[in-house]
Amino acid sequence: MEKAIITLSLLFMTTFARGQSGMQEQINQTALALEEQVIEWRRDFHQHPELGNEETRTAGIVAAHLRDLGMEVTEGVAVTGVIGVLKGGKPGPTVAIRADMDALPVTERNDLPFKSQVTTNYNGQETGVMHACGHDSHVAILMGVAELLAGMQDELNGTVKFIFQPAEEGLEDKTVESWGAKQMVEEGVMEDVDAIFGLHINSQTPAGVIKYKPGPSMAAVDNLEILVKGRQAHGAYPWSSIDPIVTASQIVMGLQTIVSRNVKIIEIPAIVTIGAIHGGVRHNIIPEEVEMIGTIRTYSESQQTLIHRRIREIGENIAESAGAAAEISIKKMYPVTHNDPDLTASMLPILEKVAGKANVWLHDPVTGAEDFSFYQKEKPGLFIFLGGMPPEGDSETAPSHHTPDFYLDESGFVLGVRALSQLAVDYMELN
Repeated sequence: MEKAIITLSLLFMTTFARGQSGMQEQINQTALALEEQVIEWRRDFHQHPELGNEETRTAGIVAAHLRDLGMEVTEGVAVTGVIGVLKGGKPGPTVAIRADMDALPVTERNDLPFKSQVTTNYNGQETGVMHACGHDSHVAILMGVAELLAGMQDELNGTVKFIFQPAEEGLEDKTVESWGAKQMVEEGVMEDVDAIFGLHINSQTPAGVIKYKPGPSMAAVDNLEILVKGRQAHGAYPWSSIDPIVTASQIVMGLQTIVSRNVKIIEIPAIVTIGAIHGGVRHNIIPEEVEMIGTIRTYSESQQTLIHRRIREIGENIAESAGAAAEISIKKMYPVTHNDPDLTASMLPILEKVAGKANVWLHDPVTGAEDFSFYQKEKPGLFIFLGGMPPEGDSETAPSHHTPDFYLDESGFVLGVRALSQLAVDYMELN
């Protein structure tokens, strides 16, 4: 009897492996057949970029594509988001795959036939609009995944939910409390989902490479505002003032001690950056107040609590010592992008199968932030990086994201289609 059970078990494993091998080959061949179309989609989106919550053209193209594939489609989610639902031929879990759609207020410098010529008025300034972070490629890749999986719908063991999300980069309107992934979660997109996958193209990682990290992968981000209030005076009589410029300068220097002296950086990094200081209108007037704005990056709630407390202690006490006052506002933006360790461990062999073990790299914590983290707070999620740098490129000199010279090698897109498709298929098979 025991021998029979072992034989049946081995037979099942062999049959499962053969089935998986056949599906993998189908995924590989279909992804290659779709490569030119994915690149064409990406170039079109790149030439017609749209800012957060304005992605109406992009969303329209996505929705039409999903409908053509026979999916249940919902538009207008979280303002301009699109959801497509593909129900497989067999029962099983629901897996979500997400792509973000928004561009940035950046004027493109690349000399490309599909270069963005779009302009807008952003925050009171005339600027170009550019897909300077690769979200155009994310949309195109997920459209390819949707077409690929729709073609094998009867073989799928579960349901795939395709999430095309607006406003990942945030909004300039400070009166809006929810946008992007947070708003999508609030509108219920994760309620029926068992796990979620996503990727981000990276212009400083070679095409053909996938990067991953279990646990905290990308930082939580908080916005910092400090208003230093002093007393205005003639610049020739500084003793009559309470100088907010000098006080603000001392606060900036004091904040540097948080990371260097309070954070246990041998365990995990942190960032406190002042990005702008505004104060004064004339060379011989000491102003009444100075405004500082900055960003905070952390990788755990305890670390975040520590840094927030030290910012308030340093800012308020330095200001008080000068006779001034500091009004400090810290707004939590995106949580830590936390890859579920169990999900990551179970999916790692799949990534290695798709890209080749030598092309799957463990990465260090990234100090950038991602609102994919809101989905991960609801259900287990895995967020990976996809190489988009030409193979001969240098990661030290390749133009970074959010810059006018941001550039992607399109040869890496097909790996993104294969990876997301295989993750979805294998997750449904295994669960």
